[in-house]
Amino acid sequence: MGADADTTFDPFAALSNAQRKQLDAYAEHLRRFNPKINLISPDTEPHIRERHLLHSLALTWRGFPAGSRIVDWGTGGGLPAIPLAIAFPEIEVFAVDSVGKKVRAVRAMARRLGLDNLFAWNGRAENWTGSAHYSVSRATAPLAALWRWHCRIVAPNVPPSDEDVWPPGLICLKGGDLSDEIDDLRVQDPDVIIEQDPLKPLLRRDYFAAKCIVTVRRSGGAG
Repeated sequence: MGADADTTFDPFAALSNAQRKQLDAYAEHLRRFNPKINLISPDTEPHIRERHLLHSLALTWRGFPAGSRIVDWGTGGGLPAIPLAIAFPEIEVFAVDSVGKKVRAVRAMARRLGLDNLFAWNGRAENWTGSAHYSVSRATAPLAALWRWHCRIVAPNVPPSDEDVWPPGLICLKGGDLSDEIDDLRVQDPDVIIEQDPLKPLLRRDYFAAKCIVTVRRSGGAG
């Protein structure tokens, strides 16, 4: 996967028919679970494909090495964990959330979708005992907190890959003015490399005008 930032990126086009069917089934599961569990904002239900699936799949702009592990902090209804597990069946995705009913819903949806590479865990991010090469997040916590969580669990030895992959580290979907978050992160860890990629030029949708992908990594390439 991957695309030039100067061209429109359609992550759905890169998926197989089977993967697109899984995403459609996932969207339907979200609609069914939502009235009881509130996995997504009710006013976004008519826009699941754009505001949740496409938004999450923006992270497929670049790839993840086969055999790598990703942790999704504050996964909620499985976003972006489930779309990533569908798009990259050769990686492992760990969906972490402190709300038990949401984790149970994610487990149920993953089971129904046949996602053997997705594992949901209930508890606070600070207490997760696993390890991962990448951390992802969608509007969960400030960058400084996300980076602390990542640094605590980072796994060494990222599997070999080609150039069209994300560098090991934190990759999150954010929106709005991030100046304060970035300043706080630099105070906490002055040596990090922070990059922002706006989503509107990539996805060509007005909804993403104030949204971006933020990556955080250590200088020198270590996670």
